[in-house]
This record gives sequence, structure tokens and C-alpha cells, in this order.
Amino acid sequence: MNETQDVPPRKPPLASYILVAGLCGLLGFVAVYASGQRGDNGATSAVAPSAGVAASSGNPLATGEMVTFVFKKTREVVPDFTFTDESGAPKSIADWKGRVVLLNLWATWCAPCRKEMPALEQLQSELGGADFEVIAMSVDRQGALASRKFLDDIKIANLKLYTESTSKSVGLLHAAGLPTTILIDREGREVGRLAGPAEWNSADAKRLIGSVLEGK
Repeated sequence: MNETQDVPPRKPPLASYILVAGLCGLLGFVAVYASGQRGDNGATSAVAPSAGVAASSGNPLATGEMVTFVFKKTREVVPDFTFTDESGAPKSIADWKGRVVLLNLWATWCAPCRKEMPALEQLQSELGGADFEVIAMSVDRQGALASRKFLDDIKIANLKLYTESTSKSVGLLHAAGLPTTILIDREGREVGRLAGPAEWNSADAKRLIGSVLEGK
């Protein structure tokens, strides 16, 4: 009689491990991408990384509430584009040359934009003036009326309404999602940006903006 011998299980080929790893990576990417919110204009709102993520730039100012602020290695002039104020008059970032600007791109359908708007208003109330302004610019395709209603509904009174309803600025500024907030120096150059909502009235944000006001 033939004795039955235990045969050790065969290890799957290396290609199988590679395939599984690739699928896991792909599913992880899809999960992160899907966590964004898609609005009427087709843009996906950014999801802010957790506060435990280290600043990629290593800049000591990118800490606390500003941990996800990414500094430009070399400051470059912000691309020129036209937007309008509430009266319908054309504007461009060049109109603010000589002042520091915090340019915030938002839309009415963007829930994180609604969340951070009061902080932007408080920042404008505290620091706004001859040297600094928060430009909260709606890129919503529904235009000025819908954007004004949005601000009124959440009782935002100290931020001026600026609109750019063609959404061309989103592409020109390479904004990956909404909200995106760009800090611009007195020469009209981008200092850096933060994707996703932030506490812009925090001590960390004011320290960052203050450094640019001081010309650092």
C-alpha cells in the first residue's frame, strides 16, 4: 500500500504578490480621491490632511494650524486673471500690489469653504487694512447672486464679495480643489498655499502672515 505523504503547500509566485500590492495601492488611491466632494462646476474640494502630518517644506512657520501650508521654494508672480467686485468692476491681483493678500478660492457648494469662512472674516477684521486684505473669491459658476446669498446666510459681513464665475482662475492657479488659499507678498508673488479648510484666525496663521508683512 502506498503511504500518503504530506506535500508542503506551494508558495504563490512573486507576480501574485505584486498584483495584490498593486490592487491595494489602487484601492487606497480611489478611497482618498472619493473622499473629496464634487461640486456643480466639476471641481473636487480638497480634504485637509490631519494635524499630525509634518510640514513638507520644513519651514518652522508651517506648524500647528498651518502644518499643511506648503511654501514655494522660489516665489513666482501669481498668474494674471480678471475677476470682479460686487459692483461688477474688473479686478486683478495686480491691483493689490504693495499689500499682502490672502487669496481664498471658494464655492457655494463647498462644505469646507462654509466651515472656514468665519475664520477668514475674523482674520480680515483683525488684520485687514492698508497693508493686508483677505480676498475671498467665489469661483462658483452660479455667479454673484448665489455667492452673495451664501455669505448672507452664514452672516459674513466683513469680507468683500469677489467673483470669478468662469473658473479659469482655478486652472491658472493650479488649485487642486476647494477651498485653496494662497498667500501673496507685496510684489504679487506666491509665498505658498494651503489646500483644504484652516483656522485662519489662529495664532499660527497670524504668525505666518505677520512674517510676510514684515518682509521675511
